[in-house]
Amino acid sequence: MRSLIQKLLGRFRLAPNDLLRDVVYRRLWSSILISSLGGQVTMLALPLTAAVLLQATPTQMGLLTAMEIAPFILFSLPGGVWLDRVRKLPVYIAGETLLAFAVASVPLAWWFGWLAMPWLYAVAFFIGTVFTVAGSAAQVVLTQVVPRERLVEAHAKNSLASSGAEVAGPGVAGALIRLLGAPVALLVDAFGLLTSALILRGIQVDEKREGGQGGAAFWADLVAGLRFVVHQRLLVALATCVGTLQLCHHAALVVQILFATRTLGMSEQAVGLSYVGLGVGTVAASLLVDRISRRVGPGPCLVMGFAITGSGWALLSMAPVGPWGVAAFVVMLALFGLGAVMVFINFLALRQAVTPEPLLGRMTSTMRWLTLLPAGPGALLGGWLGEHIGLRAALAFSGVTAMLLAVAAWQWATIRGVRSLPDTTRVHGTEALAEGTT
Repeated sequence: MRSLIQKLLGRFRLAPNDLLRDVVYRRLWSSILISSLGGQVTMLALPLTAAVLLQATPTQMGLLTAMEIAPFILFSLPGGVWLDRVRKLPVYIAGETLLAFAVASVPLAWWFGWLAMPWLYAVAFFIGTVFTVAGSAAQVVLTQVVPRERLVEAHAKNSLASSGAEVAGPGVAGALIRLLGAPVALLVDAFGLLTSALILRGIQVDEKREGGQGGAAFWADLVAGLRFVVHQRLLVALATCVGTLQLCHHAALVVQILFATRTLGMSEQAVGLSYVGLGVGTVAASLLVDRISRRVGPGPCLVMGFAITGSGWALLSMAPVGPWGVAAFVVMLALFGLGAVMVFINFLALRQAVTPEPLLGRMTSTMRWLTLLPAGPGALLGGWLGEHIGLRAALAFSGVTAMLLAVAAWQWATIRGVRSLPDTTRVHGTEALAEGTT
């Protein structure tokens, strides 16, 4: 028996070179895990507050999502220039703290009788603004902690932390929402964000950064960041493909809660429990994607992710009302989790691998700007389709478009031909562009 226990424990023992043996990375990973657990509550409670408590229409749900996306369009490019001039870790910490206060404002507004859709629009816009800058800072912080050749592994482990939260979180979130109500349950996320910020305060990283400069240099740096992205064929291809996926995702996102509660007749707790499927999909991808990416290459792995996410939305658009429809909702969430992780782990690793450190902030913000440009129209389109044609129409649009994207991406040699992470020093023009901005 003792030998059996030792053998079982040995299976869970970290390898000698495992990233989690690094104290700094382990602290960063713990912060992501705790923040993700709280984030599961907001992911369910905020749209449920709008859909159930405030009886939002599909168009209003689309506008709510668009308000969270708008700051990425407005502030990403100047935010990236500013990020390249400051330390990223303090920005990341401040972002977690500000998000906590924004999320906590919803139950406060509910208690005082102020809660209405305009309040949720304002909260969504503020959350989007913080994510625009602090989210980019978080991605750069990872490159300061982890060697570039291990970025796919690091993103996979980060995704595993988020995935673990997605398995445990929805059930807890559903129970909290049922017990406390959707607005009050948001306080759990606020607490998680504050805890995450405290953990991050213990991290120390060394980074090179440019000093602050005047307005003319600021705009010149902004253009330099855009020029760098435009001159990298791989970055252009990634932005095009992932931007199209974001359009599909947000068109489906604004109607899927409405479809679950109004077409399938699911309760708030049932919706919460169903999101365990999302966690199962992301856990599976987090455990397998590094291995798949090494075997087939980051590019083909991306294409597989497009096809998998599209198949989930297409399936749900045809789901019957009743138990099979509920099962289809769970399967859709699992397929989305699997496909999205396959896409974004490789997407993040590829774009960071081809970018020199002085341009990381601008590249990250520029790529986020480009990929989220279609997200706002996608959310509004999904809301319009849901309200004027039917909720199934929005889901079918997302599913068919994503699967067509997979076919088109496979034909694009710039994507299909990427079989390993590029070496920054070998990317044509990278060093010259970097030197021109320092």
